[in-house]
Amino acid sequence: MTPDYDVAIIGGGIQGVGVAQAAAAAGYKVILFEQQQLASGTSSRSSKLIHGGLRYLESGQFGLVRKALLERALLLKLAPDLVRLVPFYIPIFPETIRRGWQIRAGLSLYAALGNFSRDVRFKKISPQAYPTLALKGTASLQAVYQYHDAQTDDRSLTMSVMQSAMQLGAELVCSAKVSSLESQKKRFVIGYEQQGRQLECQSRVVINASGPWVNEILALLNPVMPHLEMDLVQGTHLVLAEKAPDGVYYVEAPQDQRAVFVMPWQGKTLIGTTETAYSGDPEKTRPLQAEKDYLLAIYRHYFAGDETVVNSFSGLRVLPKMAHNFFHRPRDTVLYQHPDNTNLLTLYGGKLTGYRATAQQVMNKIRAALPDVQQKADTAKLMLSPVEQSLT
Repeated sequence: MTPDYDVAIIGGGIQGVGVAQAAAAAGYKVILFEQQQLASGTSSRSSKLIHGGLRYLESGQFGLVRKALLERALLLKLAPDLVRLVPFYIPIFPETIRRGWQIRAGLSLYAALGNFSRDVRFKKISPQAYPTLALKGTASLQAVYQYHDAQTDDRSLTMSVMQSAMQLGAELVCSAKVSSLESQKKRFVIGYEQQGRQLECQSRVVINASGPWVNEILALLNPVMPHLEMDLVQGTHLVLAEKAPDGVYYVEAPQDQRAVFVMPWQGKTLIGTTETAYSGDPEKTRPLQAEKDYLLAIYRHYFAGDETVVNSFSGLRVLPKMAHNFFHRPRDTVLYQHPDNTNLLTLYGGKLTGYRATAQQVMNKIRAALPDVQQKADTAKLMLSPVEQSLT
């Protein structure tokens, strides 16, 4: 007999596991398919930050920033062993395009969107403290602002959320490649390959959370259904052997005035990120030499440390296709409920910080297609603990 589920999720990144947790907490029978291992794609190749998205204020994405700040505050309570506050420094030099008054105004709005809580307060660093900063050229500094955001291990957080979902009854199927997706009356029949076997199950609702592969999954649909046009944007990070300074430096790239992070990561220095248009197989994304040169030039401009690169990685952002440049495009998740079958929901893009709130939005959209069940838990109250071993 074919196994039957209420909610089937395709994709084991942070968005997929967030939906698995929310659906299982609501009391539904849940299965999640991951073609490799949890967080093997973009969710392990991020900037490792649980942040409110200060830079998104420039493009008017106030709702996204407020959502992220509220979720950050919640994650600091729910996952104290996975998410921690760290100081961020924004230096202003004579050549900096974003002037002090603009930074102060942005940080003030940031604090307002975060309900003026203790964690969103900021201050201006005294010039007497400039020599203690890791920056070079401190003699020409005009101002330095300090605020706080949070850092995490993105892969560990993803596994912890999935562990929570499994404790609530969700099933995880790894190394399972979805090969067919057929709509039959009020069910989807999902075919998948695992360990050389062809298997299938059925589900009332399907959530396509496969990141840069979302439209590839939609291409499997029978009958064919429409999809949104999207762009893939590669973001590259470098890891330097140099021990990072305390805190995160939020600096302006001298080449194009983009905001870039230089931060501590596992005893080394992490620099990122870039925004480069990408086409081709998402599995084959790799840091480009031009991206490495770009990030090293930024580091060299502001710091005098060892530039030895010990690692580099790149992930793919999924952005809606539009005329705007990458920076000004919406960064929040686009929830596309298919007009031909509203029991199929595709998640385009999304931010690490807001995964839980996004999952709640997903549940609101699909609840009408699901049976009445007894809720098991509230994800806003579920504590998250580090996972001691890989989930399979």
